[in-house]
Order: sequence, then structure tokens, then C-alpha cells
Amino acid sequence: MPTRVHEFAWPDRVVVGTIGLPGARTFYLQVRAGTQIVSVALEKEQSALLAEKIDEILDQLITVEGNPFSVPTGTPIELVDNDQLEAVQEQFRTGAMSLGWDPTTAQVVLEAYAITEADADADANDEDGANETEMLLVRMPVGTARAFAKRTREIVGAGRPTCPLCGYPIDADGHICTLPEV
Repeated sequence: MPTRVHEFAWPDRVVVGTIGLPGARTFYLQVRAGTQIVSVALEKEQSALLAEKIDEILDQLITVEGNPFSVPTGTPIELVDNDQLEAVQEQFRTGAMSLGWDPTTAQVVLEAYAITEADADADANDEDGANETEMLLVRMPVGTARAFAKRTREIVGAGRPTCPLCGYPIDADGHICTLPEV
């Protein structure tokens, strides 16, 4: 089964953003280079974990003697991006993701793979490419990666408030929580 790769080596923009109201938001990872824009849907939890792991990679790289990759401790002000998503045309819904580091280019490498059908037999009989899979490959410089992680944490945190009694999100139209029996 062929894989269509949407590759961005030095993107102009890479952000996580949402469409919809808190409680019914869809999260998107959007990447742009020139006029090429790719938007892939992901879960809120995937977004949060992605930001956390990017920061872990960058924080670990800072500890390398002399910080040879010039990893910033915070988000460079010139890389802050609080703009809305550009026109979203969902390419695919993300399943598995991987994150790595390329020391030759000093970039964080993100791979996002489309959710695939579980029916491997249909794929084995695919001769016309109809069951092509897709993946997104993004290489981010360290400053861009730090800004990406910060924005993503803010987007994830901008959801519904949490109920102080039960810990579940409070919807805009109210909330009824069930307290555990004592």
C-alpha cells in the first residue's frame, strides 16, 4: 500500500488550533510552507502530549554542554503565533504519531500517520492505489518547536472549566455531577 507523504522541511508556520466551541472543538495540526497548507485532525490528548514531549526533548537538549543547538529556554517573542487557523481542509485524522530529533539539522521531527482501516486483506488486494495511506512529516527548528509547544498548551487549556467537586468539564449549558458515595 503506497503512502502519500506531506513533507515540510522548513515550514513557514506550524500550529495546533481548534474549530468549534469548548466541549465540541476539533483540534487540528496545521502546517504551511508558501502556499502549501496541510491540516490534520487530532485528539485533544494527542495535542497535549505532543506539546509535553516536544518540551521534554528541548529541555533535555539544553542540558547538553554548551547548548550547541541554541535551544531557547522560553518562546522567542518573534515566533509567538496567536493567529487563527488558516482555511482548514482536513487531510486526514491522525492515529499514531512519532517525535524525534535530527542533530544534523537541529530540528524536532514530527510524524503523524492517518488512521487506517483494520482490514489488511483489502489493502493486500489494492492495485489501483485506492487504499493509499497518508502521513505528515514536519521538521521544526528549535525556536519554532518551543513556540509550537507553548501555543499548543494554551489551546488545550482554553477548553471548558473543570468542576471543583467532581473534576469533570462543565458545559456551557450547565453541569450535574455525581459525587461518589461515602
